[in-house]
Amino acid sequence: MYKLSRSRVLTILAICLVGVFFAVPNIVPNKDALPKWWQPINLGLDLQGGSNLLLEVKMDEVLKERMGSIEDSARQILREGRIRYKSLTSNADEVSVVVENTGSRSKAANLFRKIDSGIEVIETDDGALKIKYSDIALNQLKAKIVDQSIEIVRRRIDELGTKEPVIQSQGTNRIVVQLPGLQNPEYVKVLLGKTAKMAFHLVDSTARASDAKRGMLGAKYKIAYGEMGEPYVITRKPVVSGENLVDAQPSFQEGQAVVSFKFNSLGGKKFGEATKDNIGERLAIVLDNEVISAPVIQSAIMGGSGVITGNFTVKSANDLALLLRSGALPAPLEVLEERTVGAGLGADSIKAGVIASIIGLVFVVLFMLGAYGLFGIFTNVAVFTNLVLMLGILSAMGATLTLPGIAGIILTIGMAVDANVLIFERMREEVKHGRSPRDAADAGFREAWATIVDSNLTTLVAALVLFYFGTGPVRGFAVTLAIGIATSMFTSVTVTRLIITAWLNKYKPTRLPI
Repeated sequence: MYKLSRSRVLTILAICLVGVFFAVPNIVPNKDALPKWWQPINLGLDLQGGSNLLLEVKMDEVLKERMGSIEDSARQILREGRIRYKSLTSNADEVSVVVENTGSRSKAANLFRKIDSGIEVIETDDGALKIKYSDIALNQLKAKIVDQSIEIVRRRIDELGTKEPVIQSQGTNRIVVQLPGLQNPEYVKVLLGKTAKMAFHLVDSTARASDAKRGMLGAKYKIAYGEMGEPYVITRKPVVSGENLVDAQPSFQEGQAVVSFKFNSLGGKKFGEATKDNIGERLAIVLDNEVISAPVIQSAIMGGSGVITGNFTVKSANDLALLLRSGALPAPLEVLEERTVGAGLGADSIKAGVIASIIGLVFVVLFMLGAYGLFGIFTNVAVFTNLVLMLGILSAMGATLTLPGIAGIILTIGMAVDANVLIFERMREEVKHGRSPRDAADAGFREAWATIVDSNLTTLVAALVLFYFGTGPVRGFAVTLAIGIATSMFTSVTVTRLIITAWLNKYKPTRLPI
């Protein structure tokens, strides 16, 4: 063990120096001046304060819209198949239609099942067909809606510059949002309260709104209202929808704030064809069922980009661009609960955690000094190296530290010396059997290795289970514990071995001070 190669020594020292490099930002006074890739550990909600929001995904809204789309498809199928029907209606659960002819009813049912995957058609005794999603398909759809909502909420909040927000599902239709460092969440609530579902519809300038209200326009058109309450008769099917949007940025046009947008290739093609075929007609830009602008198409727009004009301020143009960039929420979100954690409570938590860490560290250092003397000093050097490496890895990962995370660090301080205790006790046994210092040290590291691996592996398995099944703070504890296991094995075995080897080679002792 006392003949470590030069490359191995340099590798050990390089790993330690990299850990020190990434741990340095945690003690730098002016952290804002540091580059983005070289930042300290982020503090969680319980350490620096912030806001906690509980959101509910309004499933009824999106299911009602989905069933409305299925109703339109069913109406088109019935018309194209020349199937006589009556009482075609929809709600958030199902679409219902009465087909009196038995043969036509069977034909319609087969065609309805092709509308979407997971569709089932139930025939009732009175000749009605009930179109609905199966329970499995409905649960999958709801889970997909929640997942999409979480992803879009994450995009919107990340663009605000909030560090490491915690966004996760709770139950079947709720989302928990934790925003460390944000004491006033009103702006975020407004931002999350908008679905930002944008679409472009052609305006029928010949139709009257009064006819639309009485349902005299058929299924092709619908009515929408502008910001001042003015009615527009627009096509039910959009020319281009917001899902084809790839970018949106605030800009200025003739001194007025506007929002410029850009479509993907498919959206650009649809937009170009629609503007080419409808020159002189009005194109309504609809955001969350409200017409924000309805300009006249002056010429074909073939470049796949355009500008949204309106009564925008600089702030509202920025907000709209952000919403459009992040994408539309598949369903509205409602804030059910809002809690704010004060920064003072977070400071108290940090202070308590630091005190606990220092006390634990002091007791470990004193115990090792008293029990193993000079070799205890070597171990204490490895313990401090372990702490630095942990901080460095957490900082490099951009991890968020919470109170359970601090608990994980405190736990690894005690665990960091376990391997050294096993090694040193084995050395004592070898010395008692009359072996030389070098042979005793070599046997200590070699014979204790299997036990060290087994003990740390079982703890690592527990950490992985906590990470896999846990959420939020439990995962934070699991992450710090797993990192602590890895770094403590490295420092307790590799770093300590390097120190002892260097000491043996320099002083060539006749007995081990252990």
